[in-house]
Amino acid sequence: QVQLVESGGGLVQAGGSLRLSCAASGRTFDNYAMGWFRQAPGKEREFVAAISWTSASTYYADSVKGRFTISRDNAKAPLYLQMNSLKPEDTAVYYCAASPEYFRPADRAKYDYWGQGTQVTVSS
Repeated sequence: QVQLVESGGGLVQAGGSLRLSCAASGRTFDNYAMGWFRQAPGKEREFVAAISWTSASTYYADSVKGRFTISRDNAKAPLYLQMNSLKPEDTAVYYCAASPEYFRPADRAKYDYWGQGTQVTVSS
C-alpha cells in the first residue's frame, strides 16, 4: 500500500518555526513532483508550495512566500517544509502530495497521492 506520512506538526506561538517532513512507503516517488497543501476548518484545501523532482523549480503561494521553504532529499524522506515567522492564519492541517509531473503545481487535481495530514496550530 502506497503511503505518504507527514510529521512535525504541533502547537507553536506566533513568530515561531516548525519543520514538517513527509515520508513515503510502499513505493518510491522517483521523478515525481511534490507539494504541500493545507486546510483550515471550514475552508477548502489550498496550495502552499511545490517542488520539482530535481529541486530545480519551486513555487509558493503568495501567503507563505518568504516565510516557508520547501525542499526534498530524494535519498531520505522525500519532502520537507520549513515554516518560519508563523502566523495564526497558518493554522491548518498540512498535507503532502505527489504528482507525476511538475505542471500547474498549485492544482490539487494534478496530485495522485496524498498523506493523511499533520495539524499545525499557531497561537497568538
